[in-house]
Parts: sequence; structure tokens; C-alpha cells
Amino acid sequence: MMTSLFAVFEPSSSIFSLPLNWLSTFIGLLFLPLMYWVSPSRWLMVWSNLMTILHKELKALLTQSHVGVTLIFVSIFSLIVFNNSLGLLPYIFTSSSHMAMTLSLSLPLWITLMVFGWFKHTQHMFAHLVPQSTPSALMPFMVIIETISNVIRPGTLAVRLAANMIAGHLLLTLLSQTGPSIASNAILVILISSQILLFLLESAVAVIQSYVFTVLSTLYTGEIN
Repeated sequence: MMTSLFAVFEPSSSIFSLPLNWLSTFIGLLFLPLMYWVSPSRWLMVWSNLMTILHKELKALLTQSHVGVTLIFVSIFSLIVFNNSLGLLPYIFTSSSHMAMTLSLSLPLWITLMVFGWFKHTQHMFAHLVPQSTPSALMPFMVIIETISNVIRPGTLAVRLAANMIAGHLLLTLLSQTGPSIASNAILVILISSQILLFLLESAVAVIQSYVFTVLSTLYTGEIN
């Protein structure tokens, strides 16, 4: 049962052993056809205003030494939110529900921050390992705790995004599988209503998790002064 249930999350469409389902990651690019518009469309204007607001909010979390870095995080937000939202549609593969996708976003970013921070701001990185007003007896333990919390950051970012997307899809799959076995119309109406509410919740989760991933990545960058 569990094998068939989780099989919906694995890429199966392929040609010459090339998994075509991963191409859904780039479907979001089709929603921004800048070259085909003489003047910006309403959708493009809404998206541009949203990105401007997000840029200003992320910029407030960074220092002056990180000017221009928000472009990276706005792009990451756009990629994740498009994949999360499009994954709710039928027959579209949700690449953001796989660790291969989420870890590919978080791990290179974390490694880049660590390499830059330890080479350019070594003393500041060492200072982060021991919070202020820490008793001398607890300093060795705080160094270990801070080191572990720093090392697991890319894993927590990746697992948080993938787990939240998988959880909602699993609930929708479980509810849809019980539909054919229901004989009562009243229970069927309740089932369909609950699926609609769950779909709306998943739509909100798709945006919220994209925002959380982006903001946490920005906060981690802001620590590298």
C-alpha cells in the first residue's frame, strides 16, 4: 500500500532513460513572456509589484555589504512558488516535493555562504559560535551546539519544503482513493468539500513555504557580515 501511495511522487515518464517529469520545473518560465507583449499585461504588473515588495522586505534583512543579493532570493522564491503551485494541478510533476530538488537549492547556497564567511570574515564567524554573555563553563558546549545547528541548516531548509509539499499531496491522494468506495451521497459531498478546503490550504502552503525558504536563506546570509 505504501509503495503504491508514494509512487505518485516518483518521476516515471521517460524517453531513452531521461526523466521528463523534471521538465515541469521550467514550466513557470512560460508565464512570463515579456517579449510577446507591447505593454505589460495585468498578470505581469501584479507579479512585478509582488517582486518589488518582496525585494524591499528582503533588503531590510540584509546589510549594505549585501547589496544586489536579493536578486538571487527573489529568483529562488519565484522558482519555488511556481513549482509548488503548478504541482497542485493534475498531471504536473511536483519537483519541489523531492529532496533532490530542495537540497540542490539549499546546499550550494549554504556552502557558498560558509566559504565566503570563513575566508572573508573569520573572526566574525568564530564570534557567532559563542553568544554574548555565555558563561565560561558553557562555552565549549555552546560551540558544539552552534556548530551542529549551522551544519544542519541546509538539511532543515530542504526537509521543511519537501515534507510540507508531500504531506498535502498525500492527504489529497488518500481522500481521493476513498471516493469510489463511498455509497452515500451525503458522505461524498463531505469528502468533496473537504478536498476543496484542503486544496485551498495547499495553495496557501505553496506560497508560505516558498516565502519561509526565501526569508530563512536571507537571514542566514545576513549573518555573514
